[in-house]
Amino acid sequence: MTKTLSLLISIIMLNFGIISISYSEISQQTHLTTQASLKNNGDYVRTRFLQNMKKPFTDTQKKKALIIGDSHAQDFFNGLLENNLLSHYQISTRYIPTRCQIFLADDMLRFTNNEDRELCIKSDSLLHAQQQIEQADLIILVANWREWSARELPKTLRNMRINSQQKLFVIGRKSFSKPLLNYSEIQSKDELVKIRNHVDAHQLKINQIMKDSLDKGSFINLHQLICGDMSTTCPAFSDDLKIISFDGGHFTKEGARYITKILFNKSPLGHL
Repeated sequence: MTKTLSLLISIIMLNFGIISISYSEISQQTHLTTQASLKNNGDYVRTRFLQNMKKPFTDTQKKKALIIGDSHAQDFFNGLLENNLLSHYQISTRYIPTRCQIFLADDMLRFTNNEDRELCIKSDSLLHAQQQIEQADLIILVANWREWSARELPKTLRNMRINSQQKLFVIGRKSFSKPLLNYSEIQSKDELVKIRNHVDAHQLKINQIMKDSLDKGSFINLHQLICGDMSTTCPAFSDDLKIISFDGGHFTKEGARYITKILFNKSPLGHL
């Protein structure tokens, strides 16, 4: 391939907001382009989670697992499926929009923004999920947590009335920043592995709130396990050079597989 043709392909891809890397092999560029497609990845994030939403527990031979949260819970669920994890559980999902947050109190709209109240009234919630929560052997909460919901989380968990026979895990906040277009300047695979993007400014603060207030056995600090304890950056690529996040907040298929495998290898989730 001539340098002129290679440059032309890179310009076209950049104009469409698509990541490319200037390896000599066009196949590598095509693979990364597919990973970074917003529409394809958006469909991937949502589909299987929504198919299992509010699914009744009917299998008497399997334990019951309930995964509750927003699109970050969808990421986590995809990671389970990609790694064939928790296959000995029957899994149901509940979707609570980020704008509403995982929260349970007498006044469910106490911290809700006025413009979000109508949405949250119509949406699923821990209150609506209470019957299924009582049935579950395992409950996992995953969300793009906001500061207020993180501070209220101990009260929320008490109000959920989880009994001693049930297992509860809370997955902390994550952000991997949006992929950078200047990946096209990088020639070495060793350089790619070392690329780290800056995370959301609130991430460390929110995770610290959760770390300080939740039981150490139930809180899974995703940021700490993947990015480093107090690191303000997170890796852009997995060890095998797959893009982890296509938009900064959500996983590609490869990213879901990579991150969730680490969570189960390095946290109490691995004992399930």
